[in-house]
Amino acid sequence: MGSKKQTAARNGSSGGVHNALLYLKQHWQLYVLFLGPALVLTLIFKYGPMGGILIAFQKYNPIKGILGSKWVGFKYFEQFLSSPDFLRYLANTLKLSIFGLLFGFPVPIILALLLNRIESAKIKQRIQLVLYMPNFISVIVLCGMVRILLSVTGPLNMMMGTSINFLTIPAAFRPIYIISGIWQGAGWASIMYTATLSNASKELKEAAQIDGANIFQQIKTVEWPAIKDMVVIQFILQAGNIMSIGFEKAYALQTDLNLASSEIIATYVYKKGLLSGDYSFSTAVGLFNTVINVIFLIAVNQIVKRMNEGQGL
Repeated sequence: MGSKKQTAARNGSSGGVHNALLYLKQHWQLYVLFLGPALVLTLIFKYGPMGGILIAFQKYNPIKGILGSKWVGFKYFEQFLSSPDFLRYLANTLKLSIFGLLFGFPVPIILALLLNRIESAKIKQRIQLVLYMPNFISVIVLCGMVRILLSVTGPLNMMMGTSINFLTIPAAFRPIYIISGIWQGAGWASIMYTATLSNASKELKEAAQIDGANIFQQIKTVEWPAIKDMVVIQFILQAGNIMSIGFEKAYALQTDLNLASSEIIATYVYKKGLLSGDYSFSTAVGLFNTVINVIFLIAVNQIVKRMNEGQGL
């Protein structure tokens, strides 16, 4: 009996594949029309530039091009790893990323849980509008606002009655970077959790309230199980991008006096590649950064799988 069911299942699956292939053969023009442009653009702008990583292994000459440049192997990787500033750039990058993840990751979850407690739809929409607005401010404009706020004659110094230029203090750079990032992105990041919480069982929540459960108990038993999978996925993705700090914000908030904590791998690559014209060295540093990101992503995914009953990406 069991073998008959398995045979029927195989026949059904093979029949489904055959029907799909037949449909594809009959209507291939539609697939070419709608998927063709997207596939071509992806190949050109996503996979095509990946050939540029060869520059990291060459003494690149823009006139001779990639094919005509001299091959030097791992010379620039060794040069970067043996640099006296390597550990400082790596430490600055990791500190910004790890502290940003530790302090910034829980904030959207907390915001979503708090928003879910609001009963009035109008009040909830107005609060969400205020929380989402900073996300639409460009990074450069945000950095300009931070500079004005923290300048010697800025609002913060006026309230405190001081004349401190916070952006010249190396120890202040990381808190400024992380806090401004949380303010800008936490509200927008909470959208996913808010949408996921809409699937939480209202009957269970009402039952918990009737049983006398407090807010924390309701969150633990009803709301947390609804967003747990989303939290795990987002944590893995953010932890996997721990080295991918964009240079724009760090570079825009950088001053000559806070370089000790603001010079990260991304700003170093920008300066060496575009300002100094050392394309091979900057490509090698960027490739090193990408490889570390991939290693982090795989490692964090495996760790979370072990801690989360085998569930990960």
